[in-house]
Amino acid sequence: MSAIAHQLESIVGSGAVQRWEEIEPTTQARFLSAVQPNTQIECVVYPQTQEELAEVVGAADRDRQRLLICGSGSKLAWGGLASDVKLVVSTARLNRLIDHAVGDLTVTAESGVPLADLQAKLAEANQFLAIDPLYSEQATLGGIVATADTGALRHRYGGIRDMLIGISIVRSDGQRAKAGGRVVKNVAGYDLMKLFTGSYGTLGIISQVTFRVYPLPESSRTVVLTGSATAIAQATQTLVASALTPTSVELVSPHLSQTLGFKAAIALVVRFQSLAVSVEKQAEQLLRVGEALGLEAIAVDDAHQQTLWEALRKPMEPEIHEPAIVVKLGVLPNQAVSLLDKLSSLIPEGACAIHAGSGLGMFRGDRESLPVLPTLRQLCEAHQGFLTVLNAPTDFKRQFDLWGYTGNALSLMQQLKCQFDPHQLLNPQRFVSGI
Repeated sequence: MSAIAHQLESIVGSGAVQRWEEIEPTTQARFLSAVQPNTQIECVVYPQTQEELAEVVGAADRDRQRLLICGSGSKLAWGGLASDVKLVVSTARLNRLIDHAVGDLTVTAESGVPLADLQAKLAEANQFLAIDPLYSEQATLGGIVATADTGALRHRYGGIRDMLIGISIVRSDGQRAKAGGRVVKNVAGYDLMKLFTGSYGTLGIISQVTFRVYPLPESSRTVVLTGSATAIAQATQTLVASALTPTSVELVSPHLSQTLGFKAAIALVVRFQSLAVSVEKQAEQLLRVGEALGLEAIAVDDAHQQTLWEALRKPMEPEIHEPAIVVKLGVLPNQAVSLLDKLSSLIPEGACAIHAGSGLGMFRGDRESLPVLPTLRQLCEAHQGFLTVLNAPTDFKRQFDLWGYTGNALSLMQQLKCQFDPHQLLNPQRFVSGI
């Protein structure tokens, strides 16, 4: 073991440093999915306190060691391939609940807390964090913020940035910093929180977060409409323009709709959550809208709702051994149905779900989809959107521009990287344009 590895053991203890040969094969494969081929990872270090995390990063900075940063590793396959990495730093053991201010509707926890554990704790007070990201059983809070993965609930509650009101980080030199606080109206440090949301661990390591939370809804009901693209587009427009208040509105490709047990046509999947009387009335109104447009309209009973929404996410959550292609895409919301219609012709077996309110979505395909991705990106850009490849084979990632960024902020992003991480030590080349 190298001198730096021995130094890390002196900081966190030998039980918190795992040598490469001690790591089980599935976890090794997860780490390897995030790095360039032939990378020789030496060990994984698991700091157990925020102070240990700062010391570990400081030691790596002094030795100019590049670090692969992760939480549980559920989304390590997302993003670019890190280069010249020998050490992995995992925040998975930073898993303490710091404070739950029930009356203030805020919660503060360390970044390694699994979302599922936090939701279970919040549920004891009849509250929840209003996100439903991918890999929600394994994903940690820090990883969710780093990837800005919100899920379908963003229609009602907004994105991660809208719920994150406080953050603590460890800089690339091992120094600690924080912004925001536990008061929902506190906007101090808001820019720092915006920067770290979706930064893929390239600016610093998130050690602690504070979120606003919400009361659990009394009742829930899901309505599914399926039919022609024209009728679905009209139903979506009617819904968005109405006084109805759904929490989730998903537009689903024909193949995914069929996988869910519905008609093989574009589907509109809508979830209402509120008081029981309100939920029932709103669901009935949407069902009438669907029937008036000649759509097949189904109300999903309570016993099957959770299963349906989990099944809607599942195709976008491939296991590490699966040769799956997963991309994040975006279009203007009013162009989402048109994109799904064209996508179903281009890749009939592709699974795609788009948030109707934001135009953001996810697509899952197999290896046969790879040659079509440039065309799919062109389609998204023609609809004033984008396409980012998250999960794909390593050989493809090395040849393809994963992010496809064409905006005017690249220079600013590079400057921020140099300011926050001047020696390019944190998740190098995992982000846009090799940042």
